[in-house]
This record gives sequence, C-alpha cells and structure tokens, in this order.
Amino acid sequence: MGSTIGAMLPLAIGIAISPIPIIAAILMLLSPKAKGTSIGFLLGWIVGILVAVTVFTLVSSVLPDDGSGTSKPLHGTIQILLGAVLLFFALRQWRSRPEPGEEAKMPKWMSAIDTMNAGKGFGLGFLLAAVNPKNLLLGAAAGVTIGSAALSTGSVAVVILVFTVIAAASVALPVIAYLVAAKRMEAPLESLRTWLVHNNATVMAVLLLVFAFVLIGKGIASF
Repeated sequence: MGSTIGAMLPLAIGIAISPIPIIAAILMLLSPKAKGTSIGFLLGWIVGILVAVTVFTLVSSVLPDDGSGTSKPLHGTIQILLGAVLLFFALRQWRSRPEPGEEAKMPKWMSAIDTMNAGKGFGLGFLLAAVNPKNLLLGAAAGVTIGSAALSTGSVAVVILVFTVIAAASVALPVIAYLVAAKRMEAPLESLRTWLVHNNATVMAVLLLVFAFVLIGKGIASF
C-alpha cells in the first residue's frame, strides 16, 4: 500500500495545485455569499475527486490480467496514452501564456461567481474536479495506478482517501482559513488570486509536462 500511495502522490499534488479551482475558490470567498458558496464548492470539489478516482480504480481493477510477475502491458499502454494526452495539454497551456504586459484570459464563467449560491458552487466544484479534462486525466492516472496494484478492498479505500485529502487540500485550506479569520484573509487571498491569474498557464504547462513524462515512464516500465 505504501508504494501505491507514493506512486499516486505526485498526481494528487498535481490536482491540488491546479490554479483554476483555487482562483474560483478565492473569488467565491471574496463574493457576497462567500460562506455558503465556498463551502458548496469545496464539497463539490471533494466529491468530484472521489468519484473520478474511484470510477477509474474500479475500471482498472477489472481489466484482464495481462501478464505474470511485474509485466502489465495493458496497464502500461493506458498510462502511456494518458501521458501523451497530458503532453498535448501541456503544449496547449504553454502556447496560451499571455504576452508580457498582456492581461491573462480567464474562463467566462468566473464572472458569474458573485451570483452563485451553495448549490451552484457544489456543481462547479464537481465539474472542475471530475469533468475538467486536465484534472480528469490526473484522476484517471491515479485510478489506473491504484486499480493495478492488487490491493485489498480496505487498502484501496485508504489509498483513495489519502489521494482525495491531498488533492482537495489546496481548495480546503483557503476556505477553512477564511471561515476562521475572514477579515484577515481578504488581502492575502486577493494577492494570491492575482498571482495565479497571471501565472496560470505557465504553472499548468510545467505541471502537465512533468506528470506526462512520469506516466509515460511508468507505462514503459510496465512492459
């Protein structure tokens, strides 16, 4: 179980430091309905991560046993394909970087965050975790890693829980900090939002590039 946790840890961190969900959470914390919307968003984010990694773990666990010993060419092929898709997204993110002095473009739905309630916040959090292509690919990669590890049901549950806690931490921390000390957190949150907006594309491009090569390397090692 320890080796499986170590293998999926970078993927959990990749989801955790995705700038867009953090920016969305911060905008909710600075909105008129900060408390309800941010809590709903956090719950949706957690449930989305949990659903995505669980589904891919179940799918991976029922794939045919494709080899004896440590050779698992089918799982390796899946990991290589996931890595290749991440490489594509990394290149696209890098090309979308704003030019010096140019304002970074953010998703249009962010302008509607001020009008959201807890239910819409939950839905947005779920979509960003379980449907957003980049996070979904990382969740799928984690599920393949967990499902191919031949763990007991209890161990699988523990690994998925650890993955979810780590992946959700970046959204959970600012929400919890704001609920504890709202006034003191406004300025730091605004500074963090500004930095993430301007560096979103670069951060994601580097992350996706690293994880793409990690997955491709694991896939090659499975043959």
